[in-house]
This record gives sequence, C-alpha cells and structure tokens, in this order.
Amino acid sequence: MKGVLNYIGSVDVSPESCYLHHELLNLMLVLMSTQLCSGPSPEPKDVHPFIDAAMLQDSSIVASVVQKLLLNFVRRPQIPSNGSHPVFSDDGGPGVLQRVGSAAANFVLLPYYTFNYFVSASAEGTTSQLADNSLLVLLILIYYRKCISMNESIPTDGVYMSDSNTNVKDAPAFHENPYCKALNNAKDIQFDHADVEGNAQNGPVVSLSFASLFDALGTCLKDESSVLLLYSLVHGNCDFQEYVLVRTDLDTLLMPILEMLYNASRKTSNQIYMLLIILLILSQDSTFNASVHKLVLPSVPWYQERLMHQTSLGSLMVVVLIRTIKYNLSKLRDVYLHTNCLAILANMGPHAHKLSAYASQRLVSLFDMLSRKYAKLAELKNDKALKVTPDQMEADIISDDTSTELHIYTDFLRIVLEIINAILTYALPRNPEVVYAVLHRQEVFQPFKNHPRFNELLENIYTVLDFFNSRMDMQQLDGEWSVDKVLELINKNCRSWRGEGMKMFTQLRFTYEQESHPEEFFIPYAWRLILSRG
Repeated sequence: MKGVLNYIGSVDVSPESCYLHHELLNLMLVLMSTQLCSGPSPEPKDVHPFIDAAMLQDSSIVASVVQKLLLNFVRRPQIPSNGSHPVFSDDGGPGVLQRVGSAAANFVLLPYYTFNYFVSASAEGTTSQLADNSLLVLLILIYYRKCISMNESIPTDGVYMSDSNTNVKDAPAFHENPYCKALNNAKDIQFDHADVEGNAQNGPVVSLSFASLFDALGTCLKDESSVLLLYSLVHGNCDFQEYVLVRTDLDTLLMPILEMLYNASRKTSNQIYMLLIILLILSQDSTFNASVHKLVLPSVPWYQERLMHQTSLGSLMVVVLIRTIKYNLSKLRDVYLHTNCLAILANMGPHAHKLSAYASQRLVSLFDMLSRKYAKLAELKNDKALKVTPDQMEADIISDDTSTELHIYTDFLRIVLEIINAILTYALPRNPEVVYAVLHRQEVFQPFKNHPRFNELLENIYTVLDFFNSRMDMQQLDGEWSVDKVLELINKNCRSWRGEGMKMFTQLRFTYEQESHPEEFFIPYAWRLILSRG
C-alpha cells in the first residue's frame, strides 16, 4: 500500500505514466471494496486490511496523495488515444519477448484507446477517467471510519487518534482519518506562503489553486461525485468556504446547482439533499446573501416556464427553491427536504434586494399552497375526532398521524410568514415587488389573522397592508388601477416608509449541523456512486 500510494502521490501524470496511474487507482478501488462486505455502519469487528494500511501511512504520503488526487480532478488528464505502448530491449532494439509484450499491452489498452476516441469526438471534452477515478478514491479515503475496539490502546502521537466528537455515551469511537484531516486543512497556493510554511510545523500541508478547484467544480457539478466533493470542502475546509464566499462570480457554482434542482425529478434524493445542504451552508453567511441579489443574470436558458431576462441570482434562487418545495409536496413528501429549502429562504430573507415580480409572486403563492394543505389537514382532523369507529386503536393512530402532519405544516407556514415578515421589516424600501405581491393576494392571510401561532407575525404584515391600502384610498384615480399605477404608488410610498408600528422580531437564522453518525450515510453513498459506474 505504501508503494501504491507513494507512486500516486509522487509521480506526475504524463503520457508515459498515465496507464499505470489509471491501473493503480482501479486497484485502490478494488482493495478498498472490502467495505461492501460490511454493514451500513462501521463496527469493531470489520476487517479492511488495505484501507487500514492506507490510514497508517506517513503524513507526507497522505498529503501528497490528497494533493495529487485533487490535481487530477482539476487538470482532468486524458489517456493518449494514439501511438502504441513502447517496450524496448536494453540495446534499443525490440526483441521477440518485447514485441510480444508490446502487442499484448496494446491489446489490453485497446479499451482505453477506444474510450478516448469517443471522448475526443464528443462535445464533453472534460470527461477524464483518471479524474473521475481520482475523485472516487479520494471520497472513499476521506469518509472511511475505523472503530476503536474496547481492548485497543489508543496511540498518543496524534497520527491515528479518536475523533473529538465521539464522546457521546454508547456512541462508537473512531480513529482520526488522516485523509479527511488533510483535505480539511488544504490551503490555497495563492495564500500567503509564510502562513503555509508556518503550518508546516504541524505536518505537510496540501496546497493547490483554489481558483482552479472552484472552476473545475463549476464545470463538473452535474456529476454526483463532484457535488459530494463540493459538500466536503464547504463543510469541512473553512479556508475553501471563505474563498467561495468572497468570489464575485458565484453563478459559476450556483447556476449548475440551481439547474439540477430545477430538474429535481431526474435526480436522486441524495443528490437533491447534497445540493440543498451546500446552499444552506453558504446562506449562513450574510455577505453571500447580499451578493446573490446584486449579481444580475442576462438570461436563464434552462428555465422553461417563463423567460427570465435581467433577473438577479437571488431571485432565481428563491424561484427554484419554491419550485423544489412544490415538487416535493406533490411527489416526494419529504419533511427534511422542505425544511432545508425553507431554511435557505429564511436565511436569505432579511438581505433580499430588488426581488423580482415573479419571485415575489411565488413566495406569496407558496404561503397560499401550504395554507390550503393546512386547512385540509385541520378539516380531516376534526372529521376524525367526530367520527366513531369500531377499531378505536386504528382511529387513534390515524388521528396521531394527522396531528403530527398538521403540526409540521403549522411550522412550515410560520417559517414562510417569518420570511415575508423579514423582507417587509428589514428590506421593504428595496423590494416594491414583494409589497405588490402581498397587496395583490392579501386575502390569503385573512384566515390566520387570529391564529395563536401566526397572529404576531401577521400584525406586521397587516401594518404594511394598512399603510399602502390607505395610500391607495387617498389617491384620486380616474378609471381602474393598473399594475403599473399600483407599482408607481408603491415605489413612491416606499421612499417615505419609516416602519412605524412594526414589531421587531429576532431574525430567523438556520445553520447546518452534520448528523451524529454521518458515516452511515456517506460510506454507502460513496460506494453507490462507484458501483453506478460499472
């Protein structure tokens, strides 16, 4: 294992070495596949000799392997599709055995030549077997966990220690994963070299161009394994997360993510989760939320329902997230997915800036749609309470299920009201279209005006409605109100809006916390990605 990893980490990929790199990466996947014989979560009795040997390597080898695998992903080296495999005798002339060896090598490598012929002929020039396999090997290495057995003495040299977050009673304790640590501590090569050298005292540091990594991820996000790498970086590596947040071209990453969410029906639920969690992590930063509203997109060619010209990236995010909620409501019915979408919208709410008319309409219609679902559940619960059934136990179970679902939708409705309330409280003058949407559909809020969970939030919304309704009533108008005339009045009065009578609530802010046993999700997920490739 030391020989394999040392070669991968220290030898550059070239036309001469690429075949051996390719075979060693394949070998790594096969050797680590003993995990497929284990249960969904790691146990002390699991036996994985090869991957355990990889975990015990010197920190310099670990850092060089992580760096090389990332560079392969970024550079996407191609296996040459022309020429033959050179095998020569010592005197420079091919002998019989060498000629036979060369012929055998060319026969064995025929699938590579054929594959690369089709790759070069296809439009997708970024396809690279080496890059794909490098990423898969990296994902298996960083998400591996080895349990500490009861009778095992834990080393104290810091190379292979217990995770700090495994002190929960009865929870399994794991050895520290050096590859995960190396990825989380990776530095930008453009970063201050003095700082990188300063970190060297803690061991070798992975350094590469974050700009190149950012661009490569933006190009490859349609691949599920690339999404998992992006998640690993923004969640685990503070420096990379900070780098992403200060980029002015956030659309490089966000547009592929939003396009995949737009096509959620063609994606796996795991992929949708990963994409939403990435957005949730980024939305925790106020600078990010401000930036997405200021970045204007000339067009969104993949959005089919309507033409979108000169819309902000923030408005597009709102539209796509609400569309994902509606899709989930009709097809998946997954509470976790709902919560993540609403959490992102809630984090974005106070920073909304010139939200588009379409995004504003979708936000109010989301409240309307959830309120209809809530009303149906409330009616169903009342019917069940009045209905007498011979099987009382079954009736109680159904009633409990309805009550639970009703409680969930109450929470969802409150979050949507919090989002609308946050925009009206903190960003009303900058969002006339939201005011128009609320005015236009004000009847949807009426049934909840006296609801104990919503009334305090609705007081603010009605303060806004009363203010603008009174301005409309005072306006002497010949003929009917048109959209343009209402917007003109809203824009004019937005400038004089002082927020009098508005109650200030603590801003709703959601943060992402990884589950207590992430390995139970990520290890099977990474192997599922490998097996899906054949």
